[in-house]
Amino acid sequence: MTTSTLPKPAATRPLYAGGPSVSSVAWGMWRFAGDDLAAATARVSAALDAGVTLFDTADIYGPDNNEPFGASEVLLGRVLAAHPTLAARMVIATKGGISMGVPYDSSAAYLASAIDASLTRMGLDHVALWQIHRPDMLTHPSEVGRALETAHKAGKIGAIGVSNFTPSQVEALAAHSALPIVSCQPEFSPLAISPLTNGVLDQAMARNMTVLAWSPLGQGRLGDPKDERARAVAAALDVKAAEAGVSRAAAAYSWIMAHPSQPIPIVGTQTPARIAEIPDAFKPRWTRAEWYAVLVASMGENLP
Repeated sequence: MTTSTLPKPAATRPLYAGGPSVSSVAWGMWRFAGDDLAAATARVSAALDAGVTLFDTADIYGPDNNEPFGASEVLLGRVLAAHPTLAARMVIATKGGISMGVPYDSSAAYLASAIDASLTRMGLDHVALWQIHRPDMLTHPSEVGRALETAHKAGKIGAIGVSNFTPSQVEALAAHSALPIVSCQPEFSPLAISPLTNGVLDQAMARNMTVLAWSPLGQGRLGDPKDERARAVAAALDVKAAEAGVSRAAAAYSWIMAHPSQPIPIVGTQTPARIAEIPDAFKPRWTRAEWYAVLVASMGENLP
């Protein structure tokens, strides 16, 4: 039986072919909220100090925190306005296509307005990556493709990606877009394992798409497991965490990054001390047997 470890993820990698170099762990701004500019700056600075250069936000981030639509982007814009040198150290990705009460709108007019509004809120004239947050079943992909091509030609977006798309939805958009789809953003964690079998990660490898894994801690369930399945997965992760001298969260991030599609976990913690622990995600080394043991715990049954 082989006991060799899986390849160690690099600390940095290209966001896409020919694109900017980014950290192999991203920091997410779903919970980036509040009115305290100093505290917000401290969180961004903590991520940068931890080696994070890829920052993922969205225009819809706000209402979930009882704040207005676009609040997270506005707060980031305030940080960048107060500290202009930070922007040069960051690669910013944002998302759009969700409209309050609609809920999904990828019409050309709406996408154009959403991109412009995001840039205005952040005080930017360009973002490295713009992603459709959720697929709109009522817009033909040719219309989506044309809208994104227009924004790209205008220099507003560096590349396009998708979030929460099925592989067939990606293929439909790709067939009608002159721009490559460089990224996908599925929920992927030791508790959300469907991307392993529903074609999302396979397609990402086939198309050389960057995988941005949201909720890498199972929407917080790994931190405080309540059910038998979550406790089993937490226990399997704890074995590796103890061996590597890291937290369960770091072990979960490293488990995600061990997949050959090289997913980038989007770390959502808003606590500077926990943000500072992000480099610990590169410490664990997994054997195949150890990695599959976590998967088996999540599946609740043995592999065939």
